[in-house]
Amino acid sequence: MENIRNFSIIAHIDHGKSTLADRLIQYTGVSDERTFKDQILDTMDIERERGITIKSQAISLPYRARDGKEYTLDLIDTPGHVDFSYEVSRSLASCEGVLLLIDAAQGVQAQTLANLYLAMEHDLEIIPVINKIDLPSADVERVMAQIESELGLDPNSHLQCSAKEGTGIEDILEAIVERIPPPKGDPDAPLSALIFDAKYDPFRGTVIHCRVFDGAVRNGDIIRFMFNNASYKVEEVGRFLLSRNRRDKLSAGEVGYIIAGVKTISDVRTGDTITLDKRPCGRPLPGFKEIKPVVFASIYPVASDDYEDLALALEKYELNDASFTYERDSSVALGQGFRCGFLGLLHLDVVQERLEREYDLSIILSIPSVRYRFTLKDGAVVDVDNPARYPDPVSIVKSEEPYIRAVMMMPERYVGAVMKLCMEKRGVSSILNYPGPGRAELIYEMPLAEMIYDFYDRFKSVTQGYGSFDYDLTDYRQSNLVLLDILINGEKVDALSQIVHRDRSRARGLQACERLKEEIPRHMFKIAIQGAIGGEIVSRTTISPFRKDVTAKCYGGDITRKRKLLEKQKKGKKRMKMVGAVSIPQGAFIAVLKSTSD
Repeated sequence: MENIRNFSIIAHIDHGKSTLADRLIQYTGVSDERTFKDQILDTMDIERERGITIKSQAISLPYRARDGKEYTLDLIDTPGHVDFSYEVSRSLASCEGVLLLIDAAQGVQAQTLANLYLAMEHDLEIIPVINKIDLPSADVERVMAQIESELGLDPNSHLQCSAKEGTGIEDILEAIVERIPPPKGDPDAPLSALIFDAKYDPFRGTVIHCRVFDGAVRNGDIIRFMFNNASYKVEEVGRFLLSRNRRDKLSAGEVGYIIAGVKTISDVRTGDTITLDKRPCGRPLPGFKEIKPVVFASIYPVASDDYEDLALALEKYELNDASFTYERDSSVALGQGFRCGFLGLLHLDVVQERLEREYDLSIILSIPSVRYRFTLKDGAVVDVDNPARYPDPVSIVKSEEPYIRAVMMMPERYVGAVMKLCMEKRGVSSILNYPGPGRAELIYEMPLAEMIYDFYDRFKSVTQGYGSFDYDLTDYRQSNLVLLDILINGEKVDALSQIVHRDRSRARGLQACERLKEEIPRHMFKIAIQGAIGGEIVSRTTISPFRKDVTAKCYGGDITRKRKLLEKQKKGKKRMKMVGAVSIPQGAFIAVLKSTSD
């Protein structure tokens, strides 16, 4: 254990985490020139296309230090985007130290601070690293001052490197060996290992990613999950190199994988503790904080026959993305589906794309919604979380919506902008506190429906990402709610209906119509897109048709001949509109969800 170091690379988006991981992998000789490619740990196509890290990836690096000793460095590369911060918090539970990467040109940014606090919560050794020193705009002196003033770290403890050029890499590896403590644990105690991630392999079952804290696990051992007491026989254990590297055992302090033929996916939970069946440990390890979804939407299969495939795909997907939640749901128009919770619109976008690519599914997403409460004339109280189940407006006596108590922390300079945003979102009874110099805490009560629509994304924008946000549901309050239907060519589109406050209905309807106009391709006939409350049209846009120039062959002569041809075309278009069906692309459903500022 003296020769093991477990560390993570954390930073703001685009500060060079994956590039630094590439250089460390090359320097330690894990990958040769022939097999190497940039962002080697970003294994998903979607990560390479978007240039972002979505999943944390672990790899073991063999390193011979200057003092001649052989070390094993377990590196976990983490995402930078705030929507995937849960990945970071889980990875840090497996480490003893972190490299905190800071861009020499941009300096300390929002996620730099957020990730620093996460590392401090886990009581980790923090090594500040100033990256991109080769840039013409690099200002190392300013960044050193920020390390002291904004991060509260010793500026003299920092390292400088250029991950792109490969300078300063050896100093970083030496600092990891010298400054990050070796893992603690008793190799002879009963086994206790924390599951921090998992992945489904169609040939081997569930591949469990874990960090062993005490004891050891070997091939052939009978292991037990402490959450549900399910027992399995270990088929293979090993460490992560660029591919899975089989070993005889995993012992205290090591990060690796376990394959035990787990076909029942629900048996594996992220944050659960693995122990030996015959010699269990005393109590489970502290797991991870339960994550609260911020955006909710329903997912339905395009073909109802694919429902079972979708159910299986979501079960496998949840294994690999612990911040994703789902439960069964149904819709009148779209049939059986699932109500899902996400951490933001980027997370929703990524989940949709991964389900389509990795599991070969065609899915439809509904508009995000919350659970409303309606009191009817006959005294019945009904809960409605799906616009398709909206009661008859004539029978409604009272309509109520859930309110939340939102607690927002931010630098003092953003208070005005956040207050304005909260007022816009029907926020009431604000409380303003100053917990520390330069930091402000703002508490508002506001409708949950306003928060899930686009509040979170706009909040991140107005605080430039420096704000943190948490909420608790409080109670239901009376509100003037109406059902906004979206009609395309006079046909109601069930998946686009939404329950909104009457004061917001016209603005929300206009926005939905404009978004759909951008997404739906032009047809040979005119398409009307309307927002309606009952029989009242509150918004409308029109997609103009393609038009063939039927008068092109006419040159000169009597105008009536041109008129006759145009009238004939007009009749044809009218007839086409009666029988023509409008095809709505999948992107249109997501486009309606996004805020105007996107």
